[in-house]
Amino acid sequence: MISRLKKEYVEKIKPALKDEFGYNNDNAIPKLEKIVLNMGVGDNVQDSKRIRSAVTELEAIAGQKVIVNRAKKSIAQFKLREDMPIGCKVTLRGERMYEFLDRLVNIAMPRIRDFRGISDKSFDGRGNYALGIKEQIIFPEVDYDKVSKIRGLDVVICTTAKTDEEALALLKGFNMPFKGKK
Repeated sequence: MISRLKKEYVEKIKPALKDEFGYNNDNAIPKLEKIVLNMGVGDNVQDSKRIRSAVTELEAIAGQKVIVNRAKKSIAQFKLREDMPIGCKVTLRGERMYEFLDRLVNIAMPRIRDFRGISDKSFDGRGNYALGIKEQIIFPEVDYDKVSKIRGLDVVICTTAKTDEEALALLKGFNMPFKGKK
């Protein structure tokens, strides 16, 4: 089964990008490569329940198994020892990536308090977009009653675009709510 957003990309967004930027080759047209979700558990890394709850919540949001990030070095000031769990991440590709982006844009973002759009200045110069979400509870998959602590997460959208302008046009095609100019 093909996701709604992937179908929209093939039928509408891809031809629009081809016209706008004048690509000769269909493979040169920018597309989504992957979406990486990262959740840090900076406070109380000694408490193993915190990392377990973060893993559970991120698995619910992503719909697949997550990887636990561990400390590479010991840092006494942060009460951090080598190999201690400090966060978790997951990389989404293919159908799950399109499903997540669909849920992010159409369900989760409208649930953010005082939401006026996202910045169009968070591109890295190579066509990738980074977004910080302050509360994981904006996703309907996370059960509000079982959340022990409000945590944020980072969302990095990697595209095959060569420039930020191309990536912005691609994400606008997916109805990303950028603030300012339309």
